[in-house]
Amino acid sequence: MPHITLENYASTIQLSEHYTPVLPSHVTKEEIITKLLQTLEKEHGQHINNYSNKRQLLKGLLTVREARPLPKKFINKLDTLLQLELVEKSIVQTHDLTPVSELVPQCNFSESDQLSLWQGDITRLGADAIVNAANKYMLGCFQPYHACIDNAIHSAAGPQLREDCSIIMSMQQELETTGSAKITRGYNLPARYVLHTVGPKVQSGLTLTDNQREELADCYRSCLELANEIQNIKTMAFCAISTGVYGFPKSEAANIAVRTVNAWMSTHTHHFERIIFNVFSADDYNEYLQVFNSKESDVDSNDH
Repeated sequence: MPHITLENYASTIQLSEHYTPVLPSHVTKEEIITKLLQTLEKEHGQHINNYSNKRQLLKGLLTVREARPLPKKFINKLDTLLQLELVEKSIVQTHDLTPVSELVPQCNFSESDQLSLWQGDITRLGADAIVNAANKYMLGCFQPYHACIDNAIHSAAGPQLREDCSIIMSMQQELETTGSAKITRGYNLPARYVLHTVGPKVQSGLTLTDNQREELADCYRSCLELANEIQNIKTMAFCAISTGVYGFPKSEAANIAVRTVNAWMSTHTHHFERIIFNVFSADDYNEYLQVFNSKESDVDSNDH
């Protein structure tokens, strides 16, 4: 079966249905975690409650767990835990973010009024949609405690995210192509939707190719085009796709990200009010600042 479109899978994963997580109750996080671990104990057939850090254990067990339904009571308890943790982290609202046109007054990019640069944890961002840098299996990271954005997003959203991804991939019956994108609900994230895209891998020591540059640009275009099909996505946050373990040089990645998004927005009818470039480190933030301080028309030897 060829790669499926939004129309093929949207109703199957109930994409248009607004997910309402269970609101935090008066029970403590420690009590919730203990109950959740008791359920997972039965799956593993062993006692694990003597682990010193039960929250980390719970996160690890859910990370390695295959996509399959969990009892409704378990999901409700986990929703409560994740919502309590979200309150502790606090949600960052997109309307509080400074547009690039104010951050860099001399910015020459035509869409700078609708662009923002924000450094922080993307799972705190109250955008309508966020972008996840996925792998070709599209099921999240199965490596416990791995410091990748795929793991962070799935952990904060809850196991329902992996179940939706599994449904989509079962329908598609083949691995996801680099540069393409799929969309799911965000579940316990403050963002209502998550777009999953597979970026190019760049092996250490090898020269970046034109094809890899184009594949990265395709990731941004695919996400924009897919999100533009959802009328209520007005704000969207991109992570720095492929710049982690996939090894894409950060400077070139930032350049491609900004120029691709700006070009798409300037040449397409869309309903986006704000596109956010999300970075985690100060170095990444400075890479984007350099791009915004450059001229939109500048094309150096690495731009294609």
